[in-house]
Amino acid sequence: QVQLVESGGGLVQAGGSLRLSCATSGRTFSRNVMGWFRQALGKEREFVAAISWSGNRKAYADSVKGRFTISRDNAKSTVYLQMSSLKPEDTAGYYCAADSRAFVYSNPESSGGYSYWGQGTQVTVSS
Repeated sequence: QVQLVESGGGLVQAGGSLRLSCATSGRTFSRNVMGWFRQALGKEREFVAAISWSGNRKAYADSVKGRFTISRDNAKSTVYLQMSSLKPEDTAGYYCAADSRAFVYSNPESSGGYSYWGQGTQVTVSS
């Protein structure tokens, strides 16, 4: 079992920055692929970014490339999402997810592959 707790969300003006954190506990963190997803009001959950257990492999949605950076600290069992140049369309609940299976490693953008999810943290970007 893996427990995930997100933090760092809030209200920010367009062009600003936020750093989200996802602290994990339970099963060995370092073997999990970690992903960030978001869901805006009335929309489906969408992939944002993912990082392999080693940190050497990262994936980003086209909409956030060049603005968001995912990283992880295995010693702290925490994954981060540094968000810069925020836009109003980035407004959403942000969720971290974890899984250690090969399918997720090969398909990190697929939300259905992740077994463990956090409760989410709200990010609101004002124009």
